[in-house]
Amino acid sequence: MAQTDSLASVLASKVVGQPNVIEALVPCVEMFQAGLSPDNRPVGVYLLLGPTGTGKTRTVEALAEALHGSSKSMLKIDCGEYQMEHEVAKLIGAPPGYLGHRETQPALTQQKLTAVTTEKCGLSLVLFDEIEKAAPSMSRIMLGLLDRGILKLGDNTAVSFEKTIIFMTSNLGAREMMRELTPTVGFQSAMAVEPDDAVGKLERVAMSAVKRKFSPEFVNRIDHVLTYQPLDAASLSAIVDHEVTRLQRHIVERLGSRAFSVDVPYAVRQWLMEKGTSVEYGARELKRTVHRFLTQPLGTMVARGEVPPACCVLVGIQKDKAALALGVAKAGMPRGCSQPTLLLVDGNGELARFIERMMAAEGWDVVVAATASEARRMAAKRKPHGVMMDAELPDGRGVNLAVQLGESMPGTRSVVMTEEALPLEENMACARLGVAVLQKPFLVKEALGVIRAQLGRRSLGRMDAPLKVA
Repeated sequence: MAQTDSLASVLASKVVGQPNVIEALVPCVEMFQAGLSPDNRPVGVYLLLGPTGTGKTRTVEALAEALHGSSKSMLKIDCGEYQMEHEVAKLIGAPPGYLGHRETQPALTQQKLTAVTTEKCGLSLVLFDEIEKAAPSMSRIMLGLLDRGILKLGDNTAVSFEKTIIFMTSNLGAREMMRELTPTVGFQSAMAVEPDDAVGKLERVAMSAVKRKFSPEFVNRIDHVLTYQPLDAASLSAIVDHEVTRLQRHIVERLGSRAFSVDVPYAVRQWLMEKGTSVEYGARELKRTVHRFLTQPLGTMVARGEVPPACCVLVGIQKDKAALALGVAKAGMPRGCSQPTLLLVDGNGELARFIERMMAAEGWDVVVAATASEARRMAAKRKPHGVMMDAELPDGRGVNLAVQLGESMPGTRSVVMTEEALPLEENMACARLGVAVLQKPFLVKEALGVIRAQLGRRSLGRMDAPLKVA
């Protein structure tokens, strides 16, 4: 099981732009790990609301990855398959006496709950996806499950949910939320919605829709109703980095000895973000954009035999900016079509020089500062694309510097290096701003993975030697 002192940072790196969700979820897992979960009821019951593409289902997958090592280590019930009353019988199985009741295997059994746990963690995750699509009888069946942690199957056997966190996702109120965020008529259509006002409005809209759909006794059994916020530019930029990293991993896993690397410079990532940005569809449209303009052309090149093993595919932008230009790098050809700037802030000269050489080899123009005040002066003169800083600086905390630079230069990505777990307040600040946390001591390979995902550059290859840091 993942250590709870780092669970918040792990989830923050996987679930982008939703710090309030992480803040509500981590204490529930900590309570289970401490052995203080309530008796005779689930460990937690969460209803996840918000516009499509904001990360509701991804939250449960990320928690499964953090606790069990795989996003598939959860039991998912697609409620769209239970829209008719008679279909709900598939959930608990038909009672004896009905024709074919022995062939109707329940979707929720004790064996299936146990199958999604691991030796690392005995906590089961159950997801009821798009709960509003299910027939009304499903919510009635779930009343006992949510209240007492017991589900009676058709053959009268009982399934215990005491070691389970139950998640329910819903798009209830999504259209009303979009109208609140992007009004088209009246005086509000010419006014920008303040972030604090938007949060309160979305929560009120979501709860109003929930109360109209579900009975009071059902709503009263939910521990937390979490409303997801639309993704901002910084969050979408981080998702582009995740998608590019995932694509590179997919190439290595699928092609094996025929694998190659893909160099996606900062300018290209910004182009993908601008091309795929949508308040209405969130990250889903951005993922489709990466798939259409990057993954599919790569597949065409591989199918035609144009990509030799172990080569590097360079990605640029066509002159008309309508599509991307892909080509195989020739021997001696410089990789990357842009040279972003990294501001490195660390008082350890030896470590700073090592990271400077490492990032320069990656194609970064590196500027080094030893203190927070020096870093602020440098950032004012030359806006960096990324900042990498130590958590403890001679004249202040690195997280405070990351917050200041993030507020003054939106879109700048940051990595904080630390020897000890950050305090909860700093962890939440990092999650809110999308700041990655790199725990010392770390391997070079691990450092490059975090830097590549956060700052958007290609990896240096296989470097597994431990990096000793003071």
